[in-house]
Amino acid sequence: MKHAIITGSSSGFGKLIAIELAKSGYHVTATMRNLKKKDHLLELAAAEKVTDQIQLFQLDVTIDESIQEFKRFVHSLDSVDLLVNNAGYAQGGFSEELEVDTYRKQFETNFFGVIAVTQAVLPFMRQQRYGKIINMSSISGRFGFPGLSAYAASKHALEGYSESLRLELKPFGIDVILIEPGSFKTDIWKSIEAVPMHDQSPYESSMEAIMKELKTADASYGNPQDVARLVSGIASVNSPQLRYPIGKGIKNTLFLKNLLPWKMIEKIVIKKLNM
Repeated sequence: MKHAIITGSSSGFGKLIAIELAKSGYHVTATMRNLKKKDHLLELAAAEKVTDQIQLFQLDVTIDESIQEFKRFVHSLDSVDLLVNNAGYAQGGFSEELEVDTYRKQFETNFFGVIAVTQAVLPFMRQQRYGKIINMSSISGRFGFPGLSAYAASKHALEGYSESLRLELKPFGIDVILIEPGSFKTDIWKSIEAVPMHDQSPYESSMEAIMKELKTADASYGNPQDVARLVSGIASVNSPQLRYPIGKGIKNTLFLKNLLPWKMIEKIVIKKLNM
């Protein structure tokens, strides 16, 4: 039986990906920082009759001791066919008002955590001379939005890392893939809503415009199950491409960014948000 490892499996995409891969015949190691949040995943597994194909593993991708324990676990396995680096969160806020440590924390999970987990699995995959590594990026990895500089920067870094890693690992039969979702109905944007603004912040009206846009667009957000199905589909492809953008209007957004001069793009964004 093929083996998949998924980080950040307690909610959002990770939870659904774990179920979808189990339904596809994988034995799934679903990792999460807090095992107390396992109940919803296990409920879904029971409903889909795949409980026996999912095992849980506590992993905090930002803590070295947890990574070392994960390495020992990986070395106990017979094979690792697929790694899905999904653990992450979206830090909102305007750059002037964010502490540098806030940026560091964003990168510790979204970027350095991916590297740590990948390095734990790579020797195993390289010796096998096969495997797939799917890194969950975002449209924010290709397009920087106001109020999301920390998140966008971490995802841009992930994109560059993944490009280089793909070229390094191709000779060993290992594929590296980026999935770039747009806006989907997950909890990731709640962290943006919770960002406290400074008293008399010069960015208050801009944040209000951004939150209004997010709430207006909420009805058009995609079904996260589509992303889970995409991961399952990529897992069965012999020669997957590097990037898979997914979500309403995402391909058009990327096309326009590549086509239009930046001055025109910034005018469109600022006008749309009434900034």
